[in-house]
Amino acid sequence: MPDYREELSSQIPAAQTLIALGYQYLTPKQALELRGGSLRNVILSDVLENWLRENNSFSYKGKKQPFDDSAIHEALRRIQDAPLNAGLVSANEKIYELLSLGFSYNQSIAGDTRAYDLHYIDWQHPEKNVYHVTEEFKVQREGAQKHRIPDIVCFVNGIPFVVIENKRPDLQTKDGGLPYEEAVSQMLRNQREGEIRPLFAYSQILLALSTNHAYYATTATEKKYWSVWREEDAEKHEAQTHALINTPLPDHLKADFYGWREHAHRIRRDFDTRGERLPTVQDRTLVSLVAPHRLLELTQSFIVFDNGIKKIARYQQYFAVRATLSRVANLNAQNERTGGVIWHTA
Repeated sequence: MPDYREELSSQIPAAQTLIALGYQYLTPKQALELRGGSLRNVILSDVLENWLRENNSFSYKGKKQPFDDSAIHEALRRIQDAPLNAGLVSANEKIYELLSLGFSYNQSIAGDTRAYDLHYIDWQHPEKNVYHVTEEFKVQREGAQKHRIPDIVCFVNGIPFVVIENKRPDLQTKDGGLPYEEAVSQMLRNQREGEIRPLFAYSQILLALSTNHAYYATTATEKKYWSVWREEDAEKHEAQTHALINTPLPDHLKADFYGWREHAHRIRRDFDTRGERLPTVQDRTLVSLVAPHRLLELTQSFIVFDNGIKKIARYQQYFAVRATLSRVANLNAQNERTGGVIWHTA
């Protein structure tokens, strides 16, 4: 079970913020059931299968047609096959390509066989995807009966996109480092061979949180490249974050949200009676990076694989690219495109 102080200060506030952002909450037990009861399976298979059936179709002679069972089963087989023999980043890149592009599958109607595209994510319409969050996501280690338990995992259509480690802000680390550094070290350990690489074969954003510190990276990022995120319009973002973190937990969710915890009664009492709180660095970073529309945008357009290294944009690059695209897409008063200079330092 998680440290009680860690739950109170970082993990529970993070989970509540994610719920306010639109993620459907799953208890550890519910998440395991959706994984088919297997600690080796890191995908919410039932969620993914349902989404594939409901959101994939093709047009034949002007009529919308569903994919047959063989297509859906092939889609599940392909995404569940994360080939780690060539290393974690290689496996992650193959999964990334599949998520980004989907794949073509032959369908036959009245003897006419054609290839049609099948997709795992609706990138153009974030609201058409389904988002889940769970805590204490137990995963069996490779080749062992032991397991690791990441604090929080966020899913898009049942596929784990975000892995989060939480630390209490007063944690005393062995080497005298900051608490979030312990979370980063834990995240890097879990990506080694013999650990829980299958989870990280799907991950897009990794977060190390400790209330007053929040660092992000992507799969297999070295510790020195973990970075902070800042918003361009800080005032607007602060107001948005303040509203989200003070959104009450829905009454119908409270039994599931609190009930499985070791100190359930005490924790529920503490959170039900707390007053309004101000945003922390952790809150701001979660809203910036894991809000569904931003998560999909970052994943689709701001991640690259460069010579065996997976990279995600820093906030300066993200806002510079968006500003550039906005400028070249619009004409000025003279009906011309306006140029400019991007000033960027490492």
